[in-house]
Amino acid sequence: MNNNQAPPAGGNRDYLDKALDAAQKKIPGKAGDRFRGPDAANKNRAMNEKITDFIRKQFEKMTGKKVPSKVSN
Repeated sequence: MNNNQAPPAGGNRDYLDKALDAAQKKIPGKAGDRFRGPDAANKNRAMNEKITDFIRKQFEKMTGKKVPSKVSN
């Protein structure tokens, strides 16, 4: 997958992606405004994909195991 493009809307959303979206919605004040609203998930999809990819890589680096398929796509 090209890192410059977001996955298609409604595409492969795993538990880690959904957890990041939920956490971002809880950021208070103006800092969190960019993560709320009807189109917020699509606007931030590319950035969130990079964040979750980093988390997956760090998990694999530290544990030596793949992220379970139930949690990650």
